[in-house]
Amino acid sequence: MSKIKYDGYELEYFDSAYNFRKYQLLLIKEYLKGNLAEVGPGKGEFVNYYFKFLKSVVLIEPDKNLFNNLKRKHKNKKIKIINTTINKVKKKFNSVMYFDVLEHIKDDFNEIKNAKTKCKKNGYLIFSVPAYQTFYNEFDKSVGHFKRYNKKDFKKLSIKANLKIEKLIYYDSFGLLLLILNKIFNFSNANLKSKISLWNFFIPLSRLIDFVTFNKFGKSLICVFKNEQK
Repeated sequence: MSKIKYDGYELEYFDSAYNFRKYQLLLIKEYLKGNLAEVGPGKGEFVNYYFKFLKSVVLIEPDKNLFNNLKRKHKNKKIKIINTTINKVKKKFNSVMYFDVLEHIKDDFNEIKNAKTKCKKNGYLIFSVPAYQTFYNEFDKSVGHFKRYNKKDFKKLSIKANLKIEKLIYYDSFGLLLLILNKIFNFSNANLKSKISLWNFFIPLSRLIDFVTFNKFGKSLICVFKNEQK
């Protein structure tokens, strides 16, 4: 796994977007079973939403500063925190999750291949990534994103890694509208906190539009792979 570099501010702002986090959990909740590993949890706010559904959680954080922050923040015995990469973990899990992480890794196929070896038979690899490369912008570049994804990318990865696609949907249609407006008018990244708060406020509207349009488009993409091999 490539070293993930964050400035930190964007993690705090996005983690405060509670409507968005709850929506993400709703979309993946059925795949959270038994023992789960979250790779690259950043500041670890998302774990507060999902750990209660699981027997145990391992947070795999390769960045030393973020790892130390996680150790200070999370004292729950169900949550283990380790400073390493997925290929060095010996344990296998029912689910392995990458939320807003895969786009930071240049060799995404190798990362998925390594994650598969840590996933039990009939377990799940869960990914949430930014959607549509056409909207790749300066913000993506500034926070270390190598790319944005579409469904075809994950269909190709599923074939290469011999994984079954269990779920593949776009979500957050209102967020996509904001991306389109940003591409047209090239808004500044100033006042990012206020912009994220406004976007988070409209997440219920996004959920409604996503439901009505059968998740045909959105700012982000969720892919769940099922590992049918030992």
